[in-house]
Amino acid sequence: MRVRRRLMRMSKLPRLTVFRSNKFVSAQVIDDRRGATLAAANERELEGGMGTKIERAAAVGAMIAKRAIKNKITKVVFDRGPYRFHGRVKALAEAARREGLKF
Repeated sequence: MRVRRRLMRMSKLPRLTVFRSNKFVSAQVIDDRRGATLAAANERELEGGMGTKIERAAAVGAMIAKRAIKNKITKVVFDRGPYRFHGRVKALAEAARREGLKF
């Protein structure tokens, strides 16, 4: 909650938030002022579903970036939540940056 509270208070940009479970990774772009989800991507939507967890997380990052840019969102604030910035969370963030999201 510390990370999220600080991001919501300081930024007027939408928030790219990550949820990581033992099996899956999902991401959402949220507008906190309206309380609305602007774009979402989930690992279960991937076709094939093969590869390592890090490769699948990178695919989710690319997918969320494409959907956000399609909705005319290019700048976001990255909300890693309670997760450390390494492994699947880092792969998702780097893939989103490669696809054109700025944070």
